[in-house]
Amino acid sequence: MKIALLQMDIQERNKDENVKHGLELLAQAAVGQDVVVMPEIWTTGYSLGHIEQDAETMEGPVIAAIKTIARENKCNIVAGSMPMKIEGKIYNTSVVIDRNGVILDYYSKFHLFGLFHEERFFAPGKHLATYQLDGIECSNTICYDLRFPEMFRHLALAGAKMIFIPAEWPTPRGDVWKLLVQARAIENHIFICAVNCTGFFKGEPFYGNSMIVSPTGKIIVEGDEKEAILYGDIDLEDIKRVRNRINVLNDVREEFTK
Repeated sequence: MKIALLQMDIQERNKDENVKHGLELLAQAAVGQDVVVMPEIWTTGYSLGHIEQDAETMEGPVIAAIKTIARENKCNIVAGSMPMKIEGKIYNTSVVIDRNGVILDYYSKFHLFGLFHEERFFAPGKHLATYQLDGIECSNTICYDLRFPEMFRHLALAGAKMIFIPAEWPTPRGDVWKLLVQARAIENHIFICAVNCTGFFKGEPFYGNSMIVSPTGKIIVEGDEKEAILYGDIDLEDIKRVRNRINVLNDVREEFTK
């Protein structure tokens, strides 16, 4: 499976430019790929002062444009996340669109980041599930969710073989980013595809370093702190090979996971 990671430079208080630039990069990244993954709230960044006006809808022009890019390139798109208005509330939501331009699934961020007071802007997500992407069981989390290992264990036990993590993770906690992404892959024998942004928020840089990590913790591709489209190939047979040698999931005491 060929995966492109869209490590985008997100501008503060400039939704129009972010949308324009993001769609241009997406159209470029989708050529010849099976999946493209975008970062967290790439349309607005953390400039959330006008979130009511800036929130997207499933029927809106941004989702429509992403559907068109998916359909024209026959490429699945994990559209990072965006402020989305759903049933009268605004969520931080990742939308998955298949090769035919059809919405396959969506996930709204469960764990809201108290340090940035996300609860002032977003309702917490309620829907956590896996979905089939080209016959592969996948799921989504978003940024801060990475710090909650029980969430990843739940998804792995539910059958997920790959988990996508759109993020806006800052440089001061960059070492934690890398450690946690590798840990979530190793402890669950799955692929992790973590896509961070670059740019700044209130003068603080985002870390970049988007990566795909194998079930053994090996980094297949990794970015640096600059905007880039990163390309990686994964072999799903790696999961079988790892689990044939050691399979922690078989030994989970499920009474302690509830």
